[in-house]
Amino acid sequence: MRSISGKRIVQAAAMALLAGLAAPALAQSWPTKPVRIVVPAAPGGSADPLARLIADELGKAVGQSVVVENRPGANGNLGGTLVAKSPADGYTLLMGWTGSVVSAVTLYDAKPFHPLKDFDPVVLVGSLPNVVVVNPSLPVKSLAELTAYAKKNPGQLNFGSTGSGSSYHLSGELYKKTVGVFMVHVPYTSPGAVFTDLLGDRLQLAFPGVAAAAPFVKDDKLRPLAVMSDKRSVAMPTVPTTKELGHPSLVSETWFGLLAPKGTPADIVQRINSAMNGALNTPAFRDKIEQMGYTPLGGTPERFVTVIKDDIVKWGEVVKFSGAKVD
Repeated sequence: MRSISGKRIVQAAAMALLAGLAAPALAQSWPTKPVRIVVPAAPGGSADPLARLIADELGKAVGQSVVVENRPGANGNLGGTLVAKSPADGYTLLMGWTGSVVSAVTLYDAKPFHPLKDFDPVVLVGSLPNVVVVNPSLPVKSLAELTAYAKKNPGQLNFGSTGSGSSYHLSGELYKKTVGVFMVHVPYTSPGAVFTDLLGDRLQLAFPGVAAAAPFVKDDKLRPLAVMSDKRSVAMPTVPTTKELGHPSLVSETWFGLLAPKGTPADIVQRINSAMNGALNTPAFRDKIEQMGYTPLGGTPERFVTVIKDDIVKWGEVVKFSGAKVD
């Protein structure tokens, strides 16, 4: 009996060793088929064109087709849940951003997924700062003048957003919280609807991303007061930042990055990370995303984890201040 038991122990140990060797071998052979990047939004938004640039660069680096699949719905929760439940084999990735990832924790009582428990953050690609813009009819020409006007006229200013908990909304709430003013939030279902009413003077201001606002600013249809960042935006180089204007905590930037289902082999995560960092270090790729209004990022998966943790705390406080909830 002892010899049989000992033989089984040896066999079990050998099988465990082979299993341990198989994982790196599998990771090294990845990818043997097309990889998909799920964008949890409809085509045409901020994430979609960036995801297609990423797919092209990643495909070149790994020698395999990388396709973009749009899965809109429920503020990004449908696409995010799809990826979270996909096999952790490196063939399904999530194109996530602050609003679609962090909001899953801060905004919903019934949380669809957790960004760190259900995903392995892979790499940050870029960030898009929000900007404070007003209709030119509003008698303010600086952030300080806007704050003074809002304090003198509590509740008289309406700011538009793309929905409760969106970056447009929470950027406005962060401004209210930071400077101590009261303004009325008016939610819409799309950026186009926000700009239609903003240009039509039915809204006085908004806090959109710089890429969305840039064409209207260029045509002098909207007046930019401040980019909500600690560094100036290539899309609006003459517009001062909130940090320059004395508000270092009034920073609102939407980051974009790739995440994989939890448990994806570390070798695959590292290979994707290296490929994207390599692309971000090339002038051609950096120039493309900068011209779209993004600030190139990059870095390690660990850096991405830290950013998510910090944002859960930061935006959780803003959500609590605003009272926003979506279920």
